[in-house]
Amino acid sequence: MSIKTKVGFGYDVHQLGDNRDLWLGGIKIPYTQGLIGHSDADVLIHAICDAILGAAHLRDIGYQFPDNDNSYLNIDSKILLKKTIELTKKKGYLVGNIDATICAERPKLKDYIETMQSTLANIIGIDEEDVSIKATTTEKLGFVGRKEGISAYAVALIYKE
Repeated sequence: MSIKTKVGFGYDVHQLGDNRDLWLGGIKIPYTQGLIGHSDADVLIHAICDAILGAAHLRDIGYQFPDNDNSYLNIDSKILLKKTIELTKKKGYLVGNIDATICAERPKLKDYIETMQSTLANIIGIDEEDVSIKATTTEKLGFVGRKEGISAYAVALIYKE
């Protein structure tokens, strides 16, 4: 028996703005601003969805869940991740692991990483140790460094037997 594996890469960025909640990795982070987007703008989940969709040759999050479709307006990105997993399973694939990095000057995220990992592992259906999340700054460079937005990168390994 052979196991077929594929790797996908995802990236997302959203602008910070007032009067929005900050959602990252499926959890609400206390902060003075939130991310602006059609959905809840959870850049981490969006990058993970893109990585999984890309690996499964299902295009990207914008294709699967377009921002001109009002059924996705202000949607909880955990729902998008769950739908991404369902689409991937229809093609016979399961997620092996996720490795992701959040780029944010503020807020500091180290105290929230374990909760994000647990939340995402539960949705994806994998062990917490198979969801790696790191947080970094951009050393005050670029839009992230100026605290104008947050970005996230993700790699996903999917497999089918």
